[in-house]
Amino acid sequence: RALPTQLDDAVRYSLLQGGKRVRPLLAWFSAIAVGGQGEKALQAGGAVEMIHAFSLIHDDLPALDDDDMRRGRPTLHKHAGEAIAILAGDALLSLAYESAMAFPDGLVSNALCLELAAGTRSMIVGQVYDTLGGLPVELSEREQVELIHRNKTGALLRASCRMGAMSAGASEESLEHVTAFSEAIGLQFQVVDDILDVEGCPEQVGKATGKDADAGKRTFPGALGIERSRAIAQELGDRAQESLSRLDQSGDGRVDGLRMLGEMLVKRTN
Repeated sequence: RALPTQLDDAVRYSLLQGGKRVRPLLAWFSAIAVGGQGEKALQAGGAVEMIHAFSLIHDDLPALDDDDMRRGRPTLHKHAGEAIAILAGDALLSLAYESAMAFPDGLVSNALCLELAAGTRSMIVGQVYDTLGGLPVELSEREQVELIHRNKTGALLRASCRMGAMSAGASEESLEHVTAFSEAIGLQFQVVDDILDVEGCPEQVGKATGKDADAGKRTFPGALGIERSRAIAQELGDRAQESLSRLDQSGDGRVDGLRMLGEMLVKRTN
């Protein structure tokens, strides 16, 4: 059923313009890595990207991060107003599950929806910890930072890989290796993001930088310093590549796409 024009425009503005499409690419290449075809992961990749877009719209709102720029242009609430931004985020959340349910195998589509729900819930938990606090006091500062970001950022990257692999009929063993890869790059992605927030410029990164420190948010550089954060990013990248080596027993190159993405994420500049 068609969306109202202003809602359709807002959804397209946030979903289809700019961005690296990391999550759909992870789903696509995870399907290939377990011996399937990338096309099998289209519904999964689309679903996770819609959840990601929904989260960015709401994250940028004045009640949360109050950001003016996203992907090098005005955030949706600056472009079209807060009301339509809230509703576009809500619509994308619904559309994401429609995409997951469109998978032709009913048992798999159900599993995809459950995986998507778990990733979305964890992402929201991470956002609560990041924005409102309430972290377990017995954790060290590093453990608190990791808890935030394994949820806020890592959960959807994990869901992307797992859903892509599940779409392609991954075995339990293959799914375990894909999961280990995804958990490493999920945390690595945020470490690099935190470093860019300190060292990057807004024009290059595509959004305001330096806001995390100004807002008193917990970050890897804030807790551990820049050099240690760089070392952790490299360690996580190495862990991710090791998981791919375990997955690539046949040596037929099926993990090359995931390997390339993992390398790109640790070297990215935006």
